[in-house]
Amino acid sequence: MELADQIKGFQDFFEQEYYDELLEHVRTGRQFLVVDFPKLARFNPDLASLLLEQPDEVVKAAELSLKGFDLKLEGEFYIRFKELPELQRFMVRDIRAKHLEKFLQLEGIVRQKSDVRPQVTNARFECPSCGNIIPVLQLDQKFKEPSRCGCGRKGKFRLLDKTLVDAQKIVLEESPEDLEGGEQPKRLNIFLKNDLVSPMTEKQTNPGAKIRLTGVVKEVPIILAQGGQSIRFDLMIEANYVEPMQEDYTQIEISEEEEERILALAKDPAVFAKLTESLAPSIYGHEKVKEALVLQLLGGVRKHRGEGGVQSRGDIHVLLIGDPGAGKSQLLKRVSFVAPKARFVSGKGASGAGLTAAVVKDEFLKGWALEAGALVLANRGICCIDELDKMTPEDRSAMHEALEQQTVTISKANIQATLRSETTVLAAANPKFGRFDPYELLAKQIDLPSTLINRFDLIFPIRDLPDREKDEQLASFILKLHKENTQMEGPVDAEFLRKYISYAKQRIHPVISQEAMEEIKEYYIKMRGSGGGGEEAIKAIPISARQLEALVRLTEASAKARLSKTATKKDAKIAIDLVHHCLSAIGLDPTTGKFDIDRISTGVTAAQRSAIAVVKEIVTDLEAAVGKVIPVEDIVREGEIKGLSSGTVEETLEKLKRAGDLFSPKQGFVSKI
Repeated sequence: MELADQIKGFQDFFEQEYYDELLEHVRTGRQFLVVDFPKLARFNPDLASLLLEQPDEVVKAAELSLKGFDLKLEGEFYIRFKELPELQRFMVRDIRAKHLEKFLQLEGIVRQKSDVRPQVTNARFECPSCGNIIPVLQLDQKFKEPSRCGCGRKGKFRLLDKTLVDAQKIVLEESPEDLEGGEQPKRLNIFLKNDLVSPMTEKQTNPGAKIRLTGVVKEVPIILAQGGQSIRFDLMIEANYVEPMQEDYTQIEISEEEEERILALAKDPAVFAKLTESLAPSIYGHEKVKEALVLQLLGGVRKHRGEGGVQSRGDIHVLLIGDPGAGKSQLLKRVSFVAPKARFVSGKGASGAGLTAAVVKDEFLKGWALEAGALVLANRGICCIDELDKMTPEDRSAMHEALEQQTVTISKANIQATLRSETTVLAAANPKFGRFDPYELLAKQIDLPSTLINRFDLIFPIRDLPDREKDEQLASFILKLHKENTQMEGPVDAEFLRKYISYAKQRIHPVISQEAMEEIKEYYIKMRGSGGGGEEAIKAIPISARQLEALVRLTEASAKARLSKTATKKDAKIAIDLVHHCLSAIGLDPTTGKFDIDRISTGVTAAQRSAIAVVKEIVTDLEAAVGKVIPVEDIVREGEIKGLSSGTVEETLEKLKRAGDLFSPKQGFVSKI
């Protein structure tokens, strides 16, 4: 097809299909027009197939055809194409040499993004000898000058002017849901320029965003260190059009018959039990944990409050702490399989930057680029972190903001960015010494910072204690699994469970009923009142406001399980039951028999705190009476008068010595520092 025919074909096409839109775009100063490829294919099939074969020339022809209209175009006007046919849609890993210079469509996640920088596309030179003007197109990485002029002159030409366009590079990575099994997702450089880097479209290509793009595959020469050119070439795609995709659970397609099945299951009175059973049918026991995980997958309701942009999260974070071999990692793996969008990371293999975001050196346009980590990539999904205790403290601290504020703020190498990470976190860890010591307080064995622990709504200790009956059932269950080697299925298969969850997350936003609120309020006040201790003693704080929010989220999630628009008293009971289960496993102070939230978050109980206060007071009084060096037995005697046992006093003195408040000048004596 001749160029003139191509231009004529596009003129007719625009006139018939896009004329009003074209005028509107010119009027509002938008320098581009997005064309649906199927429309072009229906209007002129030859032109459409030519576009796929020779994209550069045909797109140019489409842009030239606009000159035939009486439009006051200032500068360049671009034609963008979307919705390419099925045959032109590729995965990054499938692009080969035969696709060079062809038009195709890709989908993936933005991993990296460089700054926007101007780039020369065209330069005009003047010959000093004869005044001839020579235009040179700049297509390569290297700035090109004309080699010779018509008058015979070689070299030393004067640069008159050059045309610059804005350019930016992003790195596109295949999205994990498109991959089979354990494949490494492949990456490809994408080159954006002109209106694709306007401030409006910039927001769509932030790291972690999922995009669909059409573009032309180009080769990029690789320059060797010696200065020559390598025989290998790199691939790059020059983007023609980029559109953001609404990724996450909203992407899962649910057919009408599946919707009927979902609604039928929701009417089943035992729906919650069925979901719990189907979550991990090949793992024995742990009913409470599985209930919590189903609620976690469903999530609470995210709330935006007023203009201040204050949001309260709807995500329920769960921490499993337990003995080795209790099936924690299996549960995590299973959840990452069932969840509509999930990432699985493991402690030693994860760094703080890998979880949140990293700033990396960009080779392509020289500069720094932002690369999104696991918590950002799992935005609106779930991130399973195994071996949380094996991570270094610096890396763990990177998670604080992501867990509560649900953003990741990064300020490094002149990049300041806030990335969204509305991610639910399910973490697993081992106790301090690898296994729980049955005689030691549980809280003391959790070797995680209190600030981090406090952000988890539910903490489950998974203990592996010998018990004849349970062990028998577990053994026969596991041996049966091995013998039959069949796929264990619950009442609901994994695929349908995933659809059920995404349906609930998309359509159902329950509101808490008055009775449910009363129930939660009552439980909260009752627990706060159970702190106990005398008036003068330091009160134990049984439960904090964070647990109150956790109760609300769990209640909402429980209503979602039934696809109900209101959360009832029954939902509140399920939530209270779970929170109480976790608190009684970890937060019970054996000395007083009362609940104490500090046991979980700081490991120092209120009873111990009040003992410390009493002993400090005794030391101060005795110092006034005896002088600087105080005998330990005097302190013990005074302590017994005040109702502290000798063991408690000695333990408290040890604590104070370790904390650096007291020291021992000689055996059996202490002094204040």
